[in-house]
Parts: sequence; C-alpha cells; structure tokens
Amino acid sequence: MGGLRTAGDLVARMQMTRRMRLPAAKAYVAERLGVTPGDLSDPVTMADVRREMGLGTIPTEDTAGPGDALAIEAKLNIARVLDVPVRSAERLRELTRG
Repeated sequence: MGGLRTAGDLVARMQMTRRMRLPAAKAYVAERLGVTPGDLSDPVTMADVRREMGLGTIPTEDTAGPGDALAIEAKLNIARVLDVPVRSAERLRELTRG
C-alpha cells in the first residue's frame, strides 16, 4: 500500500495515533472513506476518493486540478474525516481563532 497514491498514509496515521493493528486500521479507514479495504490499495479509485474528499494527492501535470486540496487544507480534511488529531491542523486552528 502506497502513501499519497493510495491510502497508506491514512492507514499509517491510524496505526500511530490509535495504536491499531494493520487489519483494524485498514477497516477503519475504508469505512470512513466509504470504500472496501481492497480499494485502499487501488491508485485509480483512491485518486478519485482523495480528490472528492479533499485528502490531498500527488500533484502532477496530468492529475492536478485547480480545486485540489493541498498541504494544510488536506491535513485539515484528514483530521475531520478520520476523526484524529493532526498537530499542524490543530496549530492552524489555534492561530486563526483570534
């Protein structure tokens, strides 16, 4: 399972933040994204899912779109979708509150 091409980064985040074993982390991420665990390693399916949910993709000439979530916006969306803390997203929220 890859990183931004598929869902490896999301699964790894669940393993680290919630101490989930690999099968449990895959099942959790698949459920939150509305796909099957098998879809998590399909780069074509995951590119569409990541783009629709604003979870970030690898921007290249042939795949990048003007409305794609990048950098901190993608991290904010990952924190929301997976219901996990992302330190940089939390820090941004603190800085922009007032």
